[in-house]
Amino acid sequence: MNKPLTYISLFSSAGVGCYGFKQNGFECIATNEILTKRLKIQAVNNKCKYETGYLNGDISTKEIKNKLFAEIKKWQTEHKISEPDVIVATPPCQGMSVANHKKNEELIRNSLVVESIKITKEVNPKFFIFENVRAFLNTTCTDIDGQEKSIEEAIKLNLGGHYNILFKVVNFKDYGSNSSRTRTLVIGVRKDLQNISPYDIFPVKQKPQTLRKLFTDLEELNEMGKISETDIFHSFREYNINMLPWIETLKEGQSAFQNTEENRIPHQIKDGKVVFNESKNGDKYARWYWDKEGPCVHTRNDILSSQNTVHPSENRVFSIRELMLMMSIPENFQWTNTSIEKLNKLSFLEKKMFLKKEELNIRHCIGEAVPTGVFANIAKKIKDVLNQKVLSTTEINSIIKKEELSKTENLLSFINEDFEKSGLENIYQIAEYANSSRQENSAFFTRKDIAFSVVKDLPELKGKKKVRILEPSVGIGNFIPLLIQKYQDKDEVIFDLVDIDNNSFVVLKNILDKLKLPKKFKFNFINADFLSYSFTTKYDIVVGNPPYKKLTNNQELLSLYKFNARNIETNNLFSFFIEKAISLGNFVSLIVPKSLINSPEFNITREILKEQNLLKICDYGEKGFKGVKIETISFLIESSTKKQSETIVIESYISGTVEEKKKEYIFSDKFPYWLIYRNEEFDQISEKMKFDIFNSFRDRQITKQFTKENGKFRVLKSRNVGNNEIKELENYDCYIDDTENLAVAKFLNRDDVVMIPNLTYYPRASFLPKNTITDGSVALLTLKNGSRLPTEKDLEYYGSKEFEKFYRVARNFGTRSLNIDNNSVFFFGLLKEIE
Repeated sequence: MNKPLTYISLFSSAGVGCYGFKQNGFECIATNEILTKRLKIQAVNNKCKYETGYLNGDISTKEIKNKLFAEIKKWQTEHKISEPDVIVATPPCQGMSVANHKKNEELIRNSLVVESIKITKEVNPKFFIFENVRAFLNTTCTDIDGQEKSIEEAIKLNLGGHYNILFKVVNFKDYGSNSSRTRTLVIGVRKDLQNISPYDIFPVKQKPQTLRKLFTDLEELNEMGKISETDIFHSFREYNINMLPWIETLKEGQSAFQNTEENRIPHQIKDGKVVFNESKNGDKYARWYWDKEGPCVHTRNDILSSQNTVHPSENRVFSIRELMLMMSIPENFQWTNTSIEKLNKLSFLEKKMFLKKEELNIRHCIGEAVPTGVFANIAKKIKDVLNQKVLSTTEINSIIKKEELSKTENLLSFINEDFEKSGLENIYQIAEYANSSRQENSAFFTRKDIAFSVVKDLPELKGKKKVRILEPSVGIGNFIPLLIQKYQDKDEVIFDLVDIDNNSFVVLKNILDKLKLPKKFKFNFINADFLSYSFTTKYDIVVGNPPYKKLTNNQELLSLYKFNARNIETNNLFSFFIEKAISLGNFVSLIVPKSLINSPEFNITREILKEQNLLKICDYGEKGFKGVKIETISFLIESSTKKQSETIVIESYISGTVEEKKKEYIFSDKFPYWLIYRNEEFDQISEKMKFDIFNSFRDRQITKQFTKENGKFRVLKSRNVGNNEIKELENYDCYIDDTENLAVAKFLNRDDVVMIPNLTYYPRASFLPKNTITDGSVALLTLKNGSRLPTEKDLEYYGSKEFEKFYRVARNFGTRSLNIDNNSVFFFGLLKEIE
């Protein structure tokens, strides 16, 4: 049985917008609306499979929430879904709309926005869509933690840990509506959905129809009160006849307030005197245009005094049918349980009675709705991405072998023939794996969802019409489609693309040709070594994923790189890339190994980064690259400002969180490196210890070829080290006779040398026994700074659950970069209570 595509709709009014999901075959698990008369319209359209799915009431109450979760449970049991695919939420926007001048209860109302966030967090759907007015993101709300913050910040902090989120203010006329409607769309894609970004489900651009084209088949209504015989919803809504002179002579685009004759300017007679009405928004009593898309449809679309409600040539407000066409509401959407055929057969008087009862509710529902076409557009995109075939590594390797794609000419032919069939993501992966020199150049494939986590936080560069972007190690260009979508509204975007591998460029050019991009996107291909190439331009953005490789076999080249670098303690290429990128870009965001934040060889690089305005660090742990056992992070810095922000955003794939932290706190000089997970509990445990006690040493000379089953000196390895004990392990213990040429020999039979296993986040310690030495899997700690001697009680503490928790934070929840070096040994302190 195929599992159905499902959604939940919150604050759904009459269900006009999310009807677009129904059109695309989605099943509605539950829909929530506080007004019964609006929810009834949803029931008329058979939105939910089960009657219990219609949730009438306040979603912030326990009763309605329990009903919601009961419906989800029912679908999980009866239809075997794991979770809903989509949550759609359009919480009330009073207090945010620029058209609403009464803003008293803003914060209370915005608690419903926070309710949407809370439910999304708990339900954990694959996708979420929030829609609201233009001012939505900057509006203040009282967040879950009781703190006041902007709605955008609340969404990021509560949902950004589990979702890649796109915030965009758009005009719906470009995305499936035939009326101008500037709105905020917030689209979230759960991070475990690999190779999907919010851009993939963002609605496709569509040209709106003009009213002339849209209303072609509608009859003229020039008589007040007239109702079309073939369509009850196409009628001339009556108004006070005294208002007719105000609008009857208006040309398209004119407002009655532009009339020059006094009797034609909107007014009232008070005490026998003419008192002119106020014109606050400048578009009241205004006639719209034939050759434009429709105006923004407001809630009060029933009155002449609302905004742009007058028909282009007839002296009336737009009819319900005209509003439906403007808002891309399909003809088969029903407003009542009586069919339109039956309604059209009613007598004129019965029709008037029906409209008197229903018209205002219908008009208000349309004015508050999301255009159906916009949500239908998104629903189709979600359906497409969930149905797309993503090739496994095995399938990719099989295709490469079968088609001999390691030969560039074969790969190009394959791309040309299979581009449409395979899809861009599969083509990218095939091309990347087929590139035989990717290992040699230490180039790793950056998945789309990971690339999005970098691109989403790049600045919008609002004041700039022309943007210059440098990608220093472009490979086959995985970042490019996302950068194009990010900056698609700019007049010109120039990419300088650098790579040392010419094969990558041949493939990249072929892929770019297939994307058929507008001419405003310009590409310069620089086949060169980024580190030695001379640039003459300053870039707005430098972004990418540089190679992670220690240069050990070319001293001449290493000397050249170091000559231009401040950090000469390392021979890792990515460190040199960071320094050069900072010199070239106003904003720099790179994906690099996590060792950057703690390793002694990058102490200087960290100082360089701290001199910039560090805006964000994202910790991927091992989730960044498939099949590569390396921990990575990305960072975003602004190099062009002298003013430093006090806080930094820490996004973590490990803890599933986004937090804003004070820089002075996580970059504190009290500790040897950055502690991005530092918290109150860590600080409390820190208070118990005195730090910076030991030096660390590891001898990597001793390998299996040196050791034997018996001998003069026992060689201890990591598994031999227990908590204040030495473990004897069968088929594991080994010995050595001669220690003369070993650096570790200096510790032989010394007192008070502490042993700690090297690569573990379950620390434990014991003293080095007589007649033993250790191999490189064990760090040897010796006192410095004239400290007191460690005791067994100190060592026992290192094996405690409390210290383990502390140590995880001290090691930034690392799994691989866990060497005990002269930075990390700092955290093996001595208990103050034993002083």
